[in-house]
Amino acid sequence: MYHKYNNVERVHPSGLELQDHLVGVQRVTKVTKGGRAFGFSAIVVVGDGQGVVGQGLGKSKDVATAIAKAIENAKKNLVRIPITNKTLPHEQKGKYGGARVFLKPASEGTGVIAGGPVRAVLDSVGVHNVLSKSQGSSNPHNVVKATFDALLQLRSPEMVAKERGISLDKLFKG
Repeated sequence: MYHKYNNVERVHPSGLELQDHLVGVQRVTKVTKGGRAFGFSAIVVVGDGQGVVGQGLGKSKDVATAIAKAIENAKKNLVRIPITNKTLPHEQKGKYGGARVFLKPASEGTGVIAGGPVRAVLDSVGVHNVLSKSQGSSNPHNVVKATFDALLQLRSPEMVAKERGISLDKLFKG
């Protein structure tokens, strides 16, 4: 999922205090000649509140196992997101499937203005002041992936200065 981003820093889960947020559980049905077979699909976001976050999907015949599988899957997909002063470094749009997410940094004291799946992701990352807008599909899977798309495109001022081959002072003066 992260192959198209060149600035993604993958993180190993060892030594991190990860908290999980259950985004959603769906009951799924497989129709067979013997009747209907029910199962569950869970999507979970894990993060340390310091810029490390991951998302995972788990499927099973019962809810608890599906959630456990989703948490394990999320721990395998951890990435580091640049955060400045408990907010985002700049505005960013993300999309996945029919879901569109717009994230905008906010001043201190604003809080997390986001709903549902976007809020779960931003809380896990450790962003405390942000404005967001979710458009299009409200499918939690697509909204979480669209939010990750936006977050993975973020670049810190240090990253921008390094890419341009200039100092931070020159970046902000020019």
